[in-house]
Amino acid sequence: MLDKAKAFLAQILDIGLLLIAVAIVLQVIFGSVVPFVGGDIVKNVLAIVKELGDGGLVGLIAAGLLLHLINKRG
Repeated sequence: MLDKAKAFLAQILDIGLLLIAVAIVLQVIFGSVVPFVGGDIVKNVLAIVKELGDGGLVGLIAAGLLLHLINKRG
């Protein structure tokens, strides 16, 4: 049962990452006003990166954990 839950959450993470990637590509192509995206995705991603950078060692650890989760998709 736990394996099914992990697989389900991994699929949700994959879908979320794909949606973020598509939103970024659409924003780059069409500019900051993409009606169905609902916000400035690039600005939000840059703000997250800035927050992690300002966090010093804690930010570095958090970024490493996020990178590990993203790369573990296989």
